[in-house]
Parts: sequence; structure tokens; C-alpha cells
Amino acid sequence: MFVIIGYVVIMVGVFGGYAMAGGHLAALFQPLELVMIGGGAFGAFIAGNNAKTIKATMGALPKLLKGSRFNKDLYMELMSLMFDVLSKVRKEGLMSIEGDIDSPEQSPVFSKYPSVLADHHIVEFITDYLRLMVSGNMDAFQIENLMDNEIDTHHHEGAAPAHAIARLGDGMPAFGIVAAVMGVVHTMENVGLPPAELGILIAHALVGTFLGILLAYGFVAPLASLHEQKLEEETKMYQCVKVILLASLNGYAPALAVEFGRKVLYSTERPSFSELEDHIKKSKSK
Repeated sequence: MFVIIGYVVIMVGVFGGYAMAGGHLAALFQPLELVMIGGGAFGAFIAGNNAKTIKATMGALPKLLKGSRFNKDLYMELMSLMFDVLSKVRKEGLMSIEGDIDSPEQSPVFSKYPSVLADHHIVEFITDYLRLMVSGNMDAFQIENLMDNEIDTHHHEGAAPAHAIARLGDGMPAFGIVAAVMGVVHTMENVGLPPAELGILIAHALVGTFLGILLAYGFVAPLASLHEQKLEEETKMYQCVKVILLASLNGYAPALAVEFGRKVLYSTERPSFSELEDHIKKSKSK
């Protein structure tokens, strides 16, 4: 929603200001300039990225138009799930959660938290490290190092679409110049025309530079920035799980381990101690 609002504000500000200054909006409507800029930029995007990055970028674009799903309710579900799992381990031993981590979809513990269960990436992250804990062959330092490496890999992989979109935006002003130069060449081909007609041709050529810059910094670059922000939010979820599991491995009780995880969340989504405590109590009664 904010993406659409931002785009509307950009168009009203730019085109509205131009019209208020006495400009004719019809002069800015140059479809062929858009074809040259868009076609050139999209071709460069295809040539400069592998199939994996192209597919990831195309898949990421629709998600940028949606609001963030990483809110306080989701984090409270995540921490309540971690509390339930660690409480079961504390009461019944590590072997008691083997069935839960092998088939989380059928697990009575995981099924209480559908929002978390719907994210198969975070579920896989949780179950993988619980499985390592069950094996008992790794200490906390080894698991922490492995977690850091996996989170780093996830972050770099997730950042590929943002980098691709940013490079696409960086190239658009240059393709706008290309379109403008081609317009000037076309004008010079018709140098024998009356001055009034030459002026129109030059104006059409300059629109290419204008559109390239506007599309780059007004429409494409914000998408790259937004994707980076969403990636940071997603990474924070993994960091929360990491801190909770490491606290448990170091001997802290489930309630205290979950408190460690609460502390790493951003202040805008972090529930208060009492909010999380109340949510965990309600989850127990389910």
C-alpha cells in the first residue's frame, strides 16, 4: 500500500508541478522513449543476472506491494512455540521432541502456531538445530558458528534481488541518455524542418533523459531499498530463534531463554515482558 501511495505522491509532485508551471503534459507522453528505456534496462537485467537471480527477483516483486508480515503477533507466536518446545525438552528430555521435529506439520506443538508453521524456512531452521541438539554431538559454540554461517548465507541469498533491482535502477538514467541521444540524431536528420518543428523534436528527445531519471530514482530504486528492509526483518526472526536455542543450550530455563530472544527484536515489534507472558499462558490453555 505504501509503495502505491509513494508512487502517487511522486507523480502528483512531478507532473503536477510541471503542469502548474505551464507545461503541457501531452508533451511528456512519449511511448517510444519508454520502449527504448524499458527495453534496454530489462535486456541489461537479463544479461547481467543468472536464472536463479532473475527468478528470485520476479518472485520478490509482488511481495514488495504487500505489508510486512513480521509484526508483534508473529514474534509472540514464534516465542511461544519456542517456549513450548523447550519446556517439553526440560520436562521429558530431548528425545521427546523427535516426532515434533521430524513431522512439524503433524506435531501438536507446532500446529498450535499456524503463522509460524506457514513459513517453512523458519520451521526448517528450528527443526534442524533442534535435531542437532537431540544428537548431542555438538556444543553451543559449534552450533552458534553453524547458525551464524547459515544466517549469513540466507541473508546473502535473499539480498540478490535487491542488488539486481538496484543495478536495474542505476542503469535507467544511462538508457534515458541513450534515448535522448537517439532523439537528437533523429532531429539532426530533419535539420531542414522549420524551427518550431525542430523544437518539438528536441523536446521529445529530452523527455528520454527525464523519464530515465524519474523511473530510476522515483520508481525502481525505492523497491531495492524496500526489499533490503524486508530482508532485515526476516533475518531478525532467525536471530531470535538462534538466541533462544543458544540460551537453552547454556542451561537457562525456557522462560529466561525466550526473554533473551525477545530482547533482540526491533523495538517497534518487540512485545513487552507482560504481553509475552500473557500470550504464553493463553497458548498453554489451548
